Amino acid sequence: MIQQKQFFSNLEEFLNSSLQSHQVLHIHFESQIGYESASVLGSSIEKCTHLSNLTLYLRGSKIDAKGASGLVSGLGKCTNLTKLTLILDGNQISEKGASDLGISLVGCTNLSNLTLDLTNNQINEKGALVLGSGLGNCTKLSNLTLDLRYNLIGKKGASDLGSGLGKCTNLSNLKLYLRKNQIDTEGALGLDFGLGNCTNLSNLTLDLSYNQIDAKVGSGLGSSLSKCTNLSNLILDLRGNNQIDDIFVSSLGSAFGKCSKISNLTLYVTQNESQQKKFKSKCLKSKRLVALKLNY
Repeated sequence: MIQQKQFFSNLEEFLNSSLQSHQVLHIHFESQIGYESASVLGSSIEKCTHLSNLTLYLRGSKIDAKGASGLVSGLGKCTNLTKLTLILDGNQISEKGASDLGISLVGCTNLSNLTLDLTNNQINEKGALVLGSGLGNCTKLSNLTLDLRYNLIGKKGASDLGSGLGKCTNLSNLKLYLRKNQIDTEGALGLDFGLGNCTNLSNLTLDLSYNQIDAKVGSGLGSSLSKCTNLSNLILDLRGNNQIDDIFVSSLGSAFGKCSKISNLTLYVTQNESQQKKFKSKCLKSKRLVALKLNY
């Protein structure tokens, strides 16, 4: 009989289990397993052919690019996966690890729920490109949480990521965290353009804090999100972008005023009192807006 659920915190115990019987699998390692064990784990997961729900918790496990490549190599063979949670923050998977993850995701065509925590992993623009491309093949995704805080994806990485996400047209819930990624205005506009293609979005959290974006992003972001005609809940974090000025605040507020279905808007931004009043007055033109929270 196929097992319904298994939890493992020991590698050897998992390797000795009946791999082909797992449907729901939760692997949580507190220890620093390194690249060799990560590769062994990946090759074993490949044998879990009935797997539909997988959680891998490997925070701060000293997994480098080679280990990450071995770890994710088997994911693409798990074609029955519908839900995947991969926690790899605080490792060193870098460009190659992120790229190989993107390549593996191409085979996961049945994924509907995906959580990727890749915080602080030295991922650059090339890694973001391939990762975004892989996500773009997961066309059944409806729920996505992607945490790329404290990496190095830059403007091109942000644009390429947006292009990939723009192909996920069935997304209804998206949480995207890109704090401190050296993203400039051009990169943010490219990202925003891609998100504008996600017309089924109803809930969006977008963290672009502590990058280098300026006033042009205000109107660009608002224009893109106005295409997301089902968007009702929006959380936007723009703190730490020192080039945000009156023009930015005014254009962003005007654009959001045109987003007809937004009922809950939470904005984190560094503003002075004058900017706060301008933004609030622009946003309140949206007759459907029920809750507006400004955090400074």
